[in-house]
Amino acid sequence: MSRTTLDLWVGFFVALGIAALLFLALKVGSFTGVHMDQTYQLQAKFDNIGGLKARGPVKSAGVVVGRVSDIRFDPETYEAVVSLSIDARYTFPKDTFASIYTSGLLGDQYVGLEPGGDERKLAAGDTIFKTQSAVVLEKLVSQFLFNKAAEGQDPK
Repeated sequence: MSRTTLDLWVGFFVALGIAALLFLALKVGSFTGVHMDQTYQLQAKFDNIGGLKARGPVKSAGVVVGRVSDIRFDPETYEAVVSLSIDARYTFPKDTFASIYTSGLLGDQYVGLEPGGDERKLAAGDTIFKTQSAVVLEKLVSQFLFNKAAEGQDPK
């Protein structure tokens, strides 16, 4: 094999590797090539959002129906206020339940919407009142260990 042919193959594989790294970087950054043209804003208040980030997905039945557009702290109620940008094609009942879930064991967090049965629909600017905060793994482990330590101290 000549030197130029070898250089050509090495260059091809290097370019392929750079393209693969770019693809992985975009996937990790939650980038999607699809832009939602028309959206409406909803808000939800949580006691703890864990590692939820802006631009994180909002899913219902496993389908991405929107994105987290903003996260801020309310100094009056001491809660996190999460603004959700929902695709206008999807409407949800007033009694929709918003929860923060984790993709996989150590994956990114997302907001899951579970629709209720109310006839009335959420409109732009409405607030979802039924929420469940993120499950913090460290908190669960410490509670488990604390309970085990307390069991060991009980006189029998």
